[in-house]
Amino acid sequence: MIKLKDVDKFIESKYQRTFILKSITLDIEQGEFVSIMGPSGSGKSTLMNIIGMLDKPSQGEFYFMDEPVHLFSERKTSKIHKEHIGFIFQAYHLIDELTVYENIETPLLYRGVKRKERASMVAEMLDRFNMVAKKDLFPEQLSGGQQQLVGVARAIVGKPKLLLADEPTGNLHSSQGEEVMSLLKQLNKEGMTIIQVTHNEKFAEYGTRLIELEDGAIKK
Repeated sequence: MIKLKDVDKFIESKYQRTFILKSITLDIEQGEFVSIMGPSGSGKSTLMNIIGMLDKPSQGEFYFMDEPVHLFSERKTSKIHKEHIGFIFQAYHLIDELTVYENIETPLLYRGVKRKERASMVAEMLDRFNMVAKKDLFPEQLSGGQQQLVGVARAIVGKPKLLLADEPTGNLHSSQGEEVMSLLKQLNKEGMTIIQVTHNEKFAEYGTRLIELEDGAIKK
C-alpha cells in the first residue's frame, strides 16, 4: 500500500544541507497497524506528513497504492489525500466555532458529498462514539478525551483507506488514552490501515509492527 524508497527530507541553506530524514526505505501493507517511535527530533512527524501527503520528500520515491506520489501534481496529491487519508492530531485541531456535528461533517464538505449522504455518515459516527447528545456542543464544552474522540470521528467519517495518528493520546489521561487506542485497534480489525506516532511504549504495542527512528533514519 505504501512504499518509500530512499526518501530524504532536508533543509538547504547556502553552505549546507540539514537532514530531517535520511534514506528512508519502508513498505507498509494494507491492513497493518504500524507504530513509529523515536526521541524528539528524530523525524517522526516529518515522516507522517510525507506519508499523509502534507509534505513532499526532498529526494526519493513514494508510492501509494502503486501510484507514484513523488510525480503527482499538487492538485492530484490533494485529491488523493482528501479521498483516502484520515489524520488524527495530538492537539485535536477541532474548529472552535463549529459544533461536534459540524466538525465531523467538515471533511465530507471538502469532498463534495451530497447533503443527505453527509447526514447519514455523520449520524453513524455520532452513534458509534455515543455522542448523539453532544452533537450541538462546541469543542470548549467537551473534555479532552471527548474532543479527541470527535477528532477520531472526523478522521474516519469518510472511511479512509489509511489513518495517520500523530501522538493521538498525547494530551489525554491514561484511561482516555486507552479508550482511543482500543478504538484504533477495532478500526484496524475492520480493515483500516493505521500508522501511529507515539512516545508511549504500552500504546505502541497496540500496533502489529514497531518502527524506530533515530536521527532521521530507521534504526536497524
